[in-house]
Amino acid sequence: MKRLETIKKNSEKRNAKSEKRNAKSEKRKVKSEKRISSIVLILAFLFISVGVFPQGVKEQGKMKPTTRILFVFDASKSMYGRWQSDTKFGLAVKLFSNILDSLRNQTNLELALRMYGNQKQIPPQDCNDTRLEVPFGKDNVKKIKNALQATIPKGTTPIAFALSQAPKDFPPCDNCRNVVILITDGLEECGGDPCAVSLELQKKGIMLKPFIIGIGKNFKNQFDCVGTYFDAANEKEFRNALNVIISRTLNPTSIQVNLLDVYGKPTETNVNMTFYDNFSGLIKYNFIHCLNAKGLPDTLDIDPLMTYNIVVHTIPPVHKDTVKLTSGKHNIVGIDAPQGYLSFKTSGNSSLKYLPCIIRKKGAHETINVQQFDQIEKYIIGSYDVEVLCMPRLIVKDVEITQNHTTSVEIPLPGIAVIQKSTNGYGSLYLEDKRNLVWLYNLRDNQQQQETLYLQPGTYRVVFRPKYSNEASYTTEKTFKIEPGQTLTLKLNPS
Repeated sequence: MKRLETIKKNSEKRNAKSEKRNAKSEKRKVKSEKRISSIVLILAFLFISVGVFPQGVKEQGKMKPTTRILFVFDASKSMYGRWQSDTKFGLAVKLFSNILDSLRNQTNLELALRMYGNQKQIPPQDCNDTRLEVPFGKDNVKKIKNALQATIPKGTTPIAFALSQAPKDFPPCDNCRNVVILITDGLEECGGDPCAVSLELQKKGIMLKPFIIGIGKNFKNQFDCVGTYFDAANEKEFRNALNVIISRTLNPTSIQVNLLDVYGKPTETNVNMTFYDNFSGLIKYNFIHCLNAKGLPDTLDIDPLMTYNIVVHTIPPVHKDTVKLTSGKHNIVGIDAPQGYLSFKTSGNSSLKYLPCIIRKKGAHETINVQQFDQIEKYIIGSYDVEVLCMPRLIVKDVEITQNHTTSVEIPLPGIAVIQKSTNGYGSLYLEDKRNLVWLYNLRDNQQQQETLYLQPGTYRVVFRPKYSNEASYTTEKTFKIEPGQTLTLKLNPS
């Protein structure tokens, strides 16, 4: 018996020790999990605080656009002519290859090469002699250099046809900017119109305004309508032209839009701005204006190769046309947008919902906004005419909006008439003006059995006939009076 008790006690001791060990193990596990969670949180914090985002992501949360440059290279027979220390083609390839090497490590950049005049010997003339030698892709500098070095100039110069193939060269892309750089020593030889082709592609948004480098001779007058022309009379000018074009294309360019108040200070904000391509009219960007933590207008990264028309969607909108940016710099654009506020109130300071008010510029017929009675809205400073759509309608002229001031338009407190019909029918509401009835409103001839109308204080008359009665004698009429703030229910029952 004693032995059994001893065995039982020893077993209980072993179980107690085992439970302690398990408890310690569980504590260590919890501590370990806490350490791991802390490490994860710290890493997440560091990710956010230092801006460690996937390559190509902008701070604003949008992917940075991919720049795609299509080089259109002249390989016609004339490029075999002597120029400076080599042939035109040989020297152009050498200098061009140096530029390509500098682009190897550029992010968000893809290159492609199209040549013309490189397949068919002249004569005879082949005006379809152009081909995409290297399609767009990443890290294809070596392929482009190899294609150029393996080329012998021999054909004609179908510039217009070569440019017209660009839509096939640029695969569909939702977040790309397409740039064409044409390198040539001569003019169109196939009767095409490079200017018309370029303009058409720009209007369709397929490519930006092209760059052209003219080798050996100044073709500015002929190529100005095609794109931005650079004359390369010698090696140095060719190298400089390439450097300038690449710099304009790739260097970061920003814009700060100052929405100026009446004092010329950039205090206006929180309104959408639409950037249109000045040439094609296509929408390129929408930004809701913002002031940063320092109270200054936010910096925007936009394409420097375009000229913009900016529309600021104030009420009414304001415009700034033909805005040109300087590539590689921070550009500041000022737009006059001084604003004040307009509100409505009643003589009893009661809030009215669903009562629309039409806003027009002073003396104009065009409606620029329909503002609800219980809204406060911003307008460009100036004089406005207001029409409150109660019945009868109230017109308030020469409402002056001033900078940062809230102008209140006060109207007499209206009442509400709830008109109930037991059947569909035809009817109208009139204001009793001395001995005359002034028409205000036609009742709805449908299944809507109840209509709620805001009415100014006064005496009114409603005239009604059931839809399916076949005698005018079934017409009924009721006269009623509306007091400020009163809600009156009027039942129209067929007689």
